[in-house]
Amino acid sequence: MLSLYSCFNGFAVSCLSEIKMILLIFLQALFCVRGRELLYKYCYEHGVPCKQTGKLIVATGPLEFSKLNELMNRGTQNGVDSLKMLEGFEAMKMEPELQCKKALLSPVSGIVDSHSLMLSLVGEAENNGTTFSYNSTVIGGHLEGNCLHLHIVESKDLENWNGDYPLQPELVLVPNLVVNSAGLSSLALAKRFHGLDSCIIPPGFFARGCYFTLSSTKVPPFEHLIYPIPEDGGLGVHVTLDLDGQLKFGPDVEWIDSIDDVSSFLNKYDYSVSASRAERFYPEIRKYYPNLKDGSLQPSYSGIRPKISGPRQSPIDFVIQGEDIHGVPGLVNLFGIESPGLTSSMAIAEHIASRFLK
Repeated sequence: MLSLYSCFNGFAVSCLSEIKMILLIFLQALFCVRGRELLYKYCYEHGVPCKQTGKLIVATGPLEFSKLNELMNRGTQNGVDSLKMLEGFEAMKMEPELQCKKALLSPVSGIVDSHSLMLSLVGEAENNGTTFSYNSTVIGGHLEGNCLHLHIVESKDLENWNGDYPLQPELVLVPNLVVNSAGLSSLALAKRFHGLDSCIIPPGFFARGCYFTLSSTKVPPFEHLIYPIPEDGGLGVHVTLDLDGQLKFGPDVEWIDSIDDVSSFLNKYDYSVSASRAERFYPEIRKYYPNLKDGSLQPSYSGIRPKISGPRQSPIDFVIQGEDIHGVPGLVNLFGIESPGLTSSMAIAEHIASRFLK
């Protein structure tokens, strides 16, 4: 279950000029707002479960008021509808278990059943002639005759590769358009496109985020998504709900090392959730939910963010590279598509289709 964001969290970027900064900020803001509209519309039209729950971003002390005001101003500039600043008593009237001094209400935020969404998209794509090549892995490519040739192997053969010999493609495809949307592997894959200037590939960073489920409760303590003020590398340990009413807290931010390319292609990242990490969650959650009971958090799942900015660096926006950037016809690279990537996904697809499909 993933949230539909309202697009006002963390768009600061480090650029050489104010113009570049505005352009980069504009991309993520545009795709998030437009994507939310497209995603709600798609879900309603195709019967994908979703719910407009609303979201409260909370300030638990006066030192956070300025950041909350900044978020509201940024959201308004980015075209987010119906934002409203609430006094603490107003927010706590909406959510009696909440403790805060002020809150920013985004009534248009919501949740979607991401698994149902993926199944629906796969079915629609196949009905329109798409072929999915499962158990196959793109391991790189090369430029030949101004065209990108993709190198592909069977995933089972890649699993058995021991590194004693160079990887050789079992199939070479020459498509008209390649969209490198490989997520955690997008940077590693781009570096294996021989002929692509490596200078245009940003550095990669990886941040694991763990979630814990609230157990021993029949009625969830919250009906809205509850977010603290964003932290370095993420949005803070927040409250998220699924459509069955189950409540989770997360994610935290744990910067992790990269892994080798082949392991990345096979998604062999460590997604385990240590029960001991709950000890870090309790004090953060109790800042806005003081009635959280000891022992009530159970390990749930984790995800890994494909980031292009590291610890204590200003967040960098989505990077979408076409031929005008890297000089390779028919190649589109997507880098750093982390949260709110799901919310933005259909808007990104719309942008790529309108700009790069001929």
